[in-house]
Amino acid sequence: MGYLSNQVVTVDAILTKKGRELLAKGDGSFKITQFALADDEIDYTLYNPNHPNGSAYYGEAIEAMPLMEAFPDETQIMKYKLTTLPRGTAKLPILDLGFAAIRLKQGASLAITPQTLNYLGSTNTFEAGGYVATIADARVLNNFNGVGINTQEAAALNSTTTLGTNVSKTVIGTSINLSATTVNTLFGGNTTLQTTITVIGRDSGARLTIPVTIIQVTQ
Repeated sequence: MGYLSNQVVTVDAILTKKGRELLAKGDGSFKITQFALADDEIDYTLYNPNHPNGSAYYGEAIEAMPLMEAFPDETQIMKYKLTTLPRGTAKLPILDLGFAAIRLKQGASLAITPQTLNYLGSTNTFEAGGYVATIADARVLNNFNGVGINTQEAAALNSTTTLGTNVSKTVIGTSINLSATTVNTLFGGNTTLQTTITVIGRDSGARLTIPVTIIQVTQ
């Protein structure tokens, strides 16, 4: 990991796995059709409308900030993606998952149906594009999948199996289903497992992270 020079304009991109496969073919099938922008590293509190040199220097400190090179860890980069909202939007959309925190007994199941507040002039609404949900540690769940969005991208994510330890998993849907693990060895002498779930509106860009606790059922 390193820093990019802020003296020149640099485009530093990370390709998806599918993008790398197409690029490796070398047959011209690789074409960029989608990309995302984010402002994770920008500290807007540095904007200074009282700068003694005038308005041209209000954002001087922000423009001088170094930026990190791109890296392929979705839990650490591009958390705050830029989005286009309808002209005249007066309030930023926010998500309501129906829960401030999730607590599930071992083996129990739950369905989350997110709603987006302050979006498209409605108090509560569902987003046509659905929601992206990421569980930070997929080991704590037996099942984690999204329903309601029938696209190739959604199908690929929802069918992905994670391997290893402390691995995140991402799914897409209008509703998100999860069921707690039944594997006792994961608890390692503890009575609970802790992780987080992050949900992002695919149309609005609204984002919310809440804690998830799995409670061991003792015999």
